[in-house]
Amino acid sequence: MSTEMPAPHKRPAYEPAGRLLKPPRFDPEMKRPISTVAGVLLIVLRVLAGIVVLVSIATGWDAILSDPDSVLEGFDPTQEGRQAALWLVLGTGGTVLLIDLALAFFVFRGVNWARVFVMFIAVLSISTSFTAWWAQGQEIEIAGTFLSLSIDILLLLALSSRSAAAYARRNERRPDTPA
Repeated sequence: MSTEMPAPHKRPAYEPAGRLLKPPRFDPEMKRPISTVAGVLLIVLRVLAGIVVLVSIATGWDAILSDPDSVLEGFDPTQEGRQAALWLVLGTGGTVLLIDLALAFFVFRGVNWARVFVMFIAVLSISTSFTAWWAQGQEIEIAGTFLSLSIDILLLLALSSRSAAAYARRNERRPDTPA
């Protein structure tokens, strides 16, 4: 008599392309998967990290401009010009963070174009970090690039999962599904 438990059902390491490309089924009542929730939390974490970066830029603006390599092209070298440049940087950064927050809301609601757009931005961010490391020798440090890079990688993994894709496409009717 064997006391072994049956092995749990696992997905195979290799799956045929036909199965991978099969569209998800039409299911408007599908529950929100944990991968989508994790992706939204990572987007919010990215927004919070962006707020920290903007605050550190604002508090250290004079130190940034005192660096001999920093140049304010298009702005007067006066105090008013320096303030205008700071407001432009903070306004642009704030706008990007608000757009990111809106995308988090749309991803949470299951909007597919928002999920794909967030993944595209994550791929661009990861590629930019890699290019800076490869071509310019930029170090990937915990205090700098590492945090944003790890958030983007985890975000890409969460939102590219089958369950997140199925949830975002749950309302799409396929030709092979009954009405």
